[in-house]
Amino acid sequence: MKRFNSILIANRGEIACRVIRTAKQLGYRTIAVYSDADAIAPHVQLADEAVRIGPGPVGESYLLPERILEAAAASGAESIHPGYGFLSENAAFAEAVEAAGLVFIGPSAEAIEVMGNKAESKRRMIAAGVPCVPGYEGHDQSDETLLAEGAKIPLPLMVKAAAGGGGRGMRLVYDQADLANAIKLARAEAESAFGSGELILEQAIIQPRHVEIQVFADSFGNTVHLGERDCSVQRRHQKVIEEAPCPIMTSELREQMGRSAIDAAKSVHYRGAGTVEFLLESSGAFYFLEMNTRLQVEHPVTELITGLDLVALQIAVAQGELLGLEQADIKLEGHAIEVRLYTEDPSQDFLPASGPVELWQPATGVGVRIDSGVCSGQGISPFYDPMVAKVIGYGPTREVARLRLIAALKETVLFGTTNNLRFLTQCIEKKQFIGGVYNTAFIAEEFSDTDLADPLPAFADAAVAAVLALQLEHRGLFQRALGVSEKLKNWTSASPLVSRKQYQFDDLIYDLCISPEGKEGYRVSAMDTGESRTVVVTLVELKDTSAELLVDGKRLTAIYKTPKKGQLYCSIEGRSAFFKDLIILDGLVDEAVGGGRVIAPMHGLLLDVQVAPGDQVVKGQVLAVLEAMKMHYEITAEIDGSVTEVSAVTGSQVATDDLLIEIAAHEDSVK
Repeated sequence: MKRFNSILIANRGEIACRVIRTAKQLGYRTIAVYSDADAIAPHVQLADEAVRIGPGPVGESYLLPERILEAAAASGAESIHPGYGFLSENAAFAEAVEAAGLVFIGPSAEAIEVMGNKAESKRRMIAAGVPCVPGYEGHDQSDETLLAEGAKIPLPLMVKAAAGGGGRGMRLVYDQADLANAIKLARAEAESAFGSGELILEQAIIQPRHVEIQVFADSFGNTVHLGERDCSVQRRHQKVIEEAPCPIMTSELREQMGRSAIDAAKSVHYRGAGTVEFLLESSGAFYFLEMNTRLQVEHPVTELITGLDLVALQIAVAQGELLGLEQADIKLEGHAIEVRLYTEDPSQDFLPASGPVELWQPATGVGVRIDSGVCSGQGISPFYDPMVAKVIGYGPTREVARLRLIAALKETVLFGTTNNLRFLTQCIEKKQFIGGVYNTAFIAEEFSDTDLADPLPAFADAAVAAVLALQLEHRGLFQRALGVSEKLKNWTSASPLVSRKQYQFDDLIYDLCISPEGKEGYRVSAMDTGESRTVVVTLVELKDTSAELLVDGKRLTAIYKTPKKGQLYCSIEGRSAFFKDLIILDGLVDEAVGGGRVIAPMHGLLLDVQVAPGDQVVKGQVLAVLEAMKMHYEITAEIDGSVTEVSAVTGSQVATDDLLIEIAAHEDSVK
């Protein structure tokens, strides 16, 4: 194989940073690529060289093989590492890389093509004797055939895109009457995400565990597995938490699943890092799900329990070196748990969110690893997946790893965009997770709408926010004043200065009175709901983004950021909230959007607007279909009524909170 000294990373975000770090440690020259949306992204700063490849949308940048190859030629790159997602499982791209005289750090184009198609891979696995889920994986893709074959499969059944992954193009069907629409939606989403509408049908395995085996192979046929990962905690069929080893794994079952994974890899003459995914039933029966022909998002947990650098192994194998590992060499030590930090709203069916990163402050500490690809001041783009970081806890036992991860999550701060930090902590604090007895139904079973909703800030937290805001206002004033002592900040000529702050969260209003109490102390009082409450907040130390305080004598650390006048993000012991001072903001409260005003829930592309002025609609009716962060979302009516205005146009880009449609409610809809 051709030797190389430079690597272009055809990706972005945390995986680009991850690959660059190992490559630089090994002495390779690294080249990053970036879109206009990523011009200041960390991976651009970390690489030795960076090349622009186009505008923000993936279809105009990261998904264009020709742009990647042009960047490689311009930079003199000798190899390309695809990361995961984007072109990593594109057989034509791998082939084009090799045709250009470059080394593709990954498997052969043939292996990618076979395993990248769920239908073909399943046919191949059946031939290789790997256990598979009963279903239909035939070539005939007509709606008539799919409906007929679907009728033969016991309900519930799963409709799946044959190409791609990440939970896209998947629909679970419980009623045969719903199958036609599920096929339509899955096919449309698959065509948009993967460029192929081919589908397979499978009997749904209800409440299994999702267990995957990491395999590694060189060009000489040497293949080993590196143990398993449990990836059962998922939302929208996308992984949220992964751990290694699987909490219920036995040595006998590991041997069986490992052998099947190796058989799967050898059946396509696999090379490099790959993952064979299985569904595991409580009986111990397991079924092939798919093979990911790339490095996985969750590879850090395998690295931590094996002590191996999988990126370094990828590079070595791509250089034509022997793997240098026998199965007996693989030792699993300790336990690792990884959570995926997303900018999304768990209370709104995990709706992705975009916007600015006002402050990113990852945790540190023993047994903590954070792989991230964001920085303060960067924006979370609507063009890409909403995952911004992976937080991993490692320890000699599962419980130590879990406790370290909880501490890391509470220390990690992400201000500016809605995120799932609190939800992740809730997950690993659940009794089922602690016991290791969860499955793919974990989130649905363990979380109610109330659990997923962000709790309202406590009075003490609001008091801390008020004191911080007041201190920052004073600091700003005295920095601009000449010849005025800061000792006078809380006094008028008549008496100590009393300040007022007002914060609102839904129906809860904190109307706070703040008065000086000793040196650097404040008494914060509130009169609301007929109850008088008071707390004393003493400022011990104020830094640029953190403060040490005493709250009724208890020492606390607060992390904060003030993006605009009258606004304050504040995180205390893992509890985060966004405080808007209604007094400074002229007493204006954001106007609630009524059910008749249909707004865009996020940035995205309007694929279909299904109503026009004058149309009669009913509650729950689909009004439009939005594509954002590689997913399709149906926007539905919240009330019965008549469409009075349609501001949205099919094919247009919209921003979060843009008005799309207005509906005049029918009288019987008004309560």
